[in-house]
Amino acid sequence: MSFFDKIFGGKSEASEQKSFWKKIEDEADLKAAIENSNTHKIGIFKHSTSCFISKTVLRNFEKEVENQDEKVELYYLDLLAHRPLSNKIAEDLGIRHESPQFIVIENGKAVNNASHQDISLSQLL
Repeated sequence: MSFFDKIFGGKSEASEQKSFWKKIEDEADLKAAIENSNTHKIGIFKHSTSCFISKTVLRNFEKEVENQDEKVELYYLDLLAHRPLSNKIAEDLGIRHESPQFIVIENGKAVNNASHQDISLSQLL
């Protein structure tokens, strides 16, 4: 991997994805995530794979998840690959689109959301 790939994200990003993420890649995935929020809070991380800031925030968030004991349900949306889903989330949940963005959903409604350096796992716990 080249120096620039390490900084800006190379082809290996998909292979580096942490196992705790559940991917949202279509409307059925999004619907299942929202339905799961009726039994417990869930979090959706919207990530722009071409943005250095988004990648940095994602890595810091993943470190938080790995260093805590409580089990959480986390979803990952590659917003460049699935922009219509990102737009649907913003429209259906009544929140402004941002990237990176972390949205906490409970009982089918957004109860918290943050972007950039304000993103923290504590929002879900």
